[in-house]
Amino acid sequence: MDKIYPVYTLKNECNDCYKCIRQCHIKAIKIQSGRASVINDKCIACGHCVTVCPAGAKRVRNDIETVKNLFIAGKKVYVSLAPSWTGVYNIEHKRMIAALKKLGFSGVSETAIGAQEVSIQTAKILNTAKSGLFISSACPVIDDYIRLYKPEFAKNIVPIASPALTHAGFLKDFLGKDIEVVFIGPCIAKKKEADSHPNLLAASLTFDELNYWFKEEFIDFENIEIDNDCNFIPEKAFEGSLYPIEGGMNETIKKTGIDKNDVTFISVSSLDQFDKSFQNINSAKIKNKIFVEALACSGGCINGPCLSSKKSKILISSDIYANTQYRNIIPKEPRKVVKEEYIPNPVKNPDFSMEQIVKTLRKINKFSPEDELNCSGCGYSNCRDFVNALIAGDAETSMCVSYMRKIAVKKASIVLKCMPSAVVIVDSNFKIVEANDSFLHMFCEDMYEVFSNFSEGLSGALLDKVVPFAELFKAALSSGQDIDQKHYASGNKLYDINIFSIEDNELIGAVISDVTKTETDRSKIAQKAREVITKNIATVQEIASLLGEHMVETELLLNSIAKGYESDTEKDKKGNVY
Repeated sequence: MDKIYPVYTLKNECNDCYKCIRQCHIKAIKIQSGRASVINDKCIACGHCVTVCPAGAKRVRNDIETVKNLFIAGKKVYVSLAPSWTGVYNIEHKRMIAALKKLGFSGVSETAIGAQEVSIQTAKILNTAKSGLFISSACPVIDDYIRLYKPEFAKNIVPIASPALTHAGFLKDFLGKDIEVVFIGPCIAKKKEADSHPNLLAASLTFDELNYWFKEEFIDFENIEIDNDCNFIPEKAFEGSLYPIEGGMNETIKKTGIDKNDVTFISVSSLDQFDKSFQNINSAKIKNKIFVEALACSGGCINGPCLSSKKSKILISSDIYANTQYRNIIPKEPRKVVKEEYIPNPVKNPDFSMEQIVKTLRKINKFSPEDELNCSGCGYSNCRDFVNALIAGDAETSMCVSYMRKIAVKKASIVLKCMPSAVVIVDSNFKIVEANDSFLHMFCEDMYEVFSNFSEGLSGALLDKVVPFAELFKAALSSGQDIDQKHYASGNKLYDINIFSIEDNELIGAVISDVTKTETDRSKIAQKAREVITKNIATVQEIASLLGEHMVETELLLNSIAKGYESDTEKDKKGNVY
């Protein structure tokens, strides 16, 4: 099963704020159904989207289980520990080594050893070169950024693998090809580097993952058992420990030795700085030697996305410097060189026709250059970039703030216009902000034609000049409480008034219904009903009276008939024959 990409999105957690795409230097984010996802082929795994996501929806692939499976398989697994660890963990190296061994690692070595080998080889290259532009290969984010987005500079990357890969190769030479090496540091891109170089790195963990693992295993640094084997393999690193600090690589190369002192060393950190620094450069025309230490994180690896420390970056840098030892004599030949060729692989952005662009612009109500606000609310720097993303299927029209505002206003206007009740919105100065057609009919009937043809309608008019119950609005605004007033009498009118807060102490709205006719009709109906009931009662009483008189007469008649019938019966009993 293929591994998931080092950076991914928990879509159910994504709140469609577009902050990730706004902050992504290369716009390697795709929006579908309002949810952001990483475009793997475009992404360079810098991890910036992870650090800026306010909902925590951007996640880093967890590779702890991958490492545990190496243990289960009986592999001897060694740690390549990034030099920034001394600034993050306030413990002596023996305790760190003991803690890592308790997790199951066979031993620990410092990635800074690989950095030292890289510096020696880089110094050799610079000493033998006559001129040219040279870019460091230490940062995998920069390496991928150049290959994908600045391919013209790929040939200028020093053809050496990163310190982590060089260190892994060094450990395999030293300890045996059958061992496995796991990098641990603040960098997400190292996961991508491990995926593409499985022969050197079996996996890469971040300091965040390491801390989680320590907690999971209840590692207690204070009381952990330290034995005689708690030492770095094969030795403690020296000047290579400066690599995570901006300018640290340049410093180690200088200490290694530049024969003629004819190299200009420049440090560039952050993708934005890199872009600005490499504008209008034709490397073929450079006559001197320039070496650029290029890092993707501002300030260096001590600002890595998974540093897992709240310490001041000044204190982290200070701790790294304090823990760095320097060699009196630095070898002129590296013990290990891992060659790497950085092949350009430019991201291909399709060229869209002007017809496609114009058609798509119209979809978001952009009909003229003036309509293209270039507000960056969608996350793209300008409307044309956004439109290109729309055509490519990487964006949605709902991302355009101005477009969605117009749609919302239109919908609200239609709803207000169609409502039979009067609707009005009033600001804190009791000036009308918005009023619908029914409101105009209800309170400005004599001036309806004037206001209905005026584009602003009643906007800006003082409420108390229009309605006779402005005091209700003032009470609602001052109290912050909604008011529901039924059958409010004003003159010969009756109103049902519902006043509600829109923005506390700033904006209130009201829905008003004229119930005068309804109540009048209801009163008339009630009166008619009472008249009918009265008449019915009188009729019933009359019927009852008549029925009462006839009952007496009927009773007398029936009694006489009954008596007559009884005397005939008696005669029958005496033998009368009919």
